Amino acid sequence: MARKTGDGPAHTSIARSIGVAIATGVDQPNDILPSEMDLAESHGVSRSVIREALRMLAAKGLVESRQKAGTRVRERKDWNLLDPALLSWMFEGVPSSDFVRNLFQLRMIVEPAAAELAAMSRTARHLSRMGHSLERMEEFGLTTTEGQNADELFHATILEATGNELIVNLSASIAAAVRWTTYFKYRTSKRPKDPMPQHRALYEAIAEANPSAAREATVALVRQAQIDTESALTP
Repeated sequence: MARKTGDGPAHTSIARSIGVAIATGVDQPNDILPSEMDLAESHGVSRSVIREALRMLAAKGLVESRQKAGTRVRERKDWNLLDPALLSWMFEGVPSSDFVRNLFQLRMIVEPAAAELAAMSRTARHLSRMGHSLERMEEFGLTTTEGQNADELFHATILEATGNELIVNLSASIAAAVRWTTYFKYRTSKRPKDPMPQHRALYEAIAEANPSAAREATVALVRQAQIDTESALTP
């Protein structure tokens, strides 16, 4: 068993370290990573731990290992860009404006339609979870981990409330996109517009079983989030 670090199993921590370097452009596509032996020595772990970390990265499409050729960083088109961990790694640095625009285009395609469906099929349990998430967002604020966790749960619950298993399957990716764009826009000195009124409007539309109002509220929410995130990209 891999030894643990303060952040969990050693292979997970090492995969994150290498993954962040790739996602933020420190290691470029077609670069060859150090050998397993060199990585093991630099991280103070066994080669089996390094192999497990590289397997994690390979599963996300980031690297490819070949005998004698070593481990190569794959082209960006091969990356699993919707992997929640990879999304978080990309926001460790400053993501490109193209990537941010693409991410919000995806949200704008998925979330307004999901909100419409949720308004028609939500249950009391969904409304309870959404309401509790709003309370925690208000209590802790979106600059805190607790508030960001609540925001993530709020959006994931809307997708779950659609009852569509394919949309629900996107919930981890959408929730990660919400979390890390929120984290990114609040870590700069610029202060984004308060999104709580838009969240409340969305909750009320779903609670009132009003699909068109739910769509409109989601469009307004996602559009403002995009404006604030793109503003945070500029010094």
